[in-house]
Amino acid sequence: MTKQFWKRIEDVRAGMLHTDDTRIVPMSGYPDSDENAIWFITADGADAYEAAVAGRETSFIVSDASAKIYARVHGSLSAVNDQAKLDELWSPVASAWFKDGREDSSVRLVRLTPKKAEVWLTDGGAGFLYEVAKANLTEQTADAGEHGVITF
Repeated sequence: MTKQFWKRIEDVRAGMLHTDDTRIVPMSGYPDSDENAIWFITADGADAYEAAVAGRETSFIVSDASAKIYARVHGSLSAVNDQAKLDELWSPVASAWFKDGREDSSVRLVRLTPKKAEVWLTDGGAGFLYEVAKANLTEQTADAGEHGVITF
């Protein structure tokens, strides 16, 4: 399931990152299975960066029907000063959030190091609709796909 998790989370465009006990913010993640990391580009002073500087434990929640994955990824945040990694991840999407693009002095890199994830992998929309219809016509319950917990 771990391999499928990394493959599918690559197609997730955004999720919700818990930055503290009361705040959840939308973030675009950049998964990297080789480094066991989900990277985020954010700004100095932003909730995600402050949580990373504090080394907080966090959760990243993804719910993406097109990527066929639903997950709660738990791990620790850290602020990382790696200009080469930032260059590797930089994109027009990231640039849209900064007045001076990649050269903006507030650009920061945050790393989520996953420790555990609860994951649901589905077959997609048509498969889900089939399972719902089958459950309503028989005494079976719908099969929502593969579910499990991954420890990294």
